[in-house]
Amino acid sequence: MLEISGLGGLILLILDIWAIVSIIGSSATTGRKVLWVLLVLILPLLGFIIWLIFGPRASKG
Repeated sequence: MLEISGLGGLILLILDIWAIVSIIGSSATTGRKVLWVLLVLILPLLGFIIWLIFGPRASKG
């Protein structure tokens, strides 16, 4: 099993926080925001990668 610790874990935590902030700032519906945040929280690495490819983005402006 892949073990993430130390600096890698810190980087993953920062990326997940950035993803969650971006999800909350997006124009997606509340239900979709909740599902995306849960995905990122439950599966930190995989959830971040899936969000990066398919997830909602923060609205600009």
